[in-house]
Amino acid sequence: MIVIGADIHKSTHALAAVSGDGGVLAGELGIRADEAGHRAALRWARELDAERVWAIEDCRHLSRHFEQALIAAGERVVRVPPKMMGQSRRGEREPGKSDQIDARAVARAVVREGVERFPAAFLDERALEIRLLNDHRSDLVAERTRQISRLRWHLVDLCPEFEAQIPARHLDSSVTLDRIARRLRREERTARTRVALELVASIRAISRQASELERELRTLVIAYRPTLLAEQGLGVLTTATLIGRTAGAERFPTDAHFARQAGVAPIPVSSGRKDRHRLHRGGDRQLNRALHVIAITRARIDPETRAYLERKRAEGKTNREALRCLKRHLARQIHHLLSMPPANPDRRTRIQLNTATSVPCLT
Repeated sequence: MIVIGADIHKSTHALAAVSGDGGVLAGELGIRADEAGHRAALRWARELDAERVWAIEDCRHLSRHFEQALIAAGERVVRVPPKMMGQSRRGEREPGKSDQIDARAVARAVVREGVERFPAAFLDERALEIRLLNDHRSDLVAERTRQISRLRWHLVDLCPEFEAQIPARHLDSSVTLDRIARRLRREERTARTRVALELVASIRAISRQASELERELRTLVIAYRPTLLAEQGLGVLTTATLIGRTAGAERFPTDAHFARQAGVAPIPVSSGRKDRHRLHRGGDRQLNRALHVIAITRARIDPETRAYLERKRAEGKTNREALRCLKRHLARQIHHLLSMPPANPDRRTRIQLNTATSVPCLT
């Protein structure tokens, strides 16, 4: 068997094939990032070995088309986190950095760690759509936060007494923005007043756009994974994060693989008579954050979850260790739900988006 590492760039891809038993270099190739280049890569790989695995650096915006071509051709593809490629490259005898050195590092990282330790590439277009919209909304909210900070500083200079009366975290509400706009229109028309009024209008527009995206995400999530959204503690945004960042649960053979990707797999830190585990600080931090939100939400509103945490504390675990156990338990449950067949893509949801449901909208 050979492992073919791929260093992905926008216009070109560097490929390096190494043997699966010792990491010996078997061949190298550079291709253009287009259909002709993808076909050339497949012909080259098939001439090298009948049994092969493609290891692609996990930069999905750049590697998506190459992954699609490989998966459509029936090839086995795994994704390698960039930090593991960096660790592999530091162990190389050859100094320096180039695309071919990076491609060899990707392949040898898979050989060293074992193919089964890496998530397989799986392209789920509906999950990708949810992820893109969710990421776009997160970017809008982050930009709104920056603009709110700038608006506050302008208000401190223009009318500090009025600014002191505005509660924290209230500058994105339409009522508060209306108050600010009315107050600013009574101020002298200076450059600072103009900038502040434009920030008010921009914050209002971003809030409206973020709300529209959240409603659209609710429609997509209900049509795709209604059972996931029905779970206690999962709101629209948390569910969208789980779906989008998982990118197809089929690529994780077991819930243990999913837990490792989510950064909730326990890591042993035992020494002497002390036998304990700590939280895994690697993995996808967005997935980890989603599981953390679910854990603390259930710990607040679910009696069974509180009883579970109490049992863990009675076993001698700290609050943090008990929460770690809960997140690992949630990873098992979420992986099971994500592994179920998705809802029919042609199914039309009849749920009203603006009505309250029995599912708590927690994000």
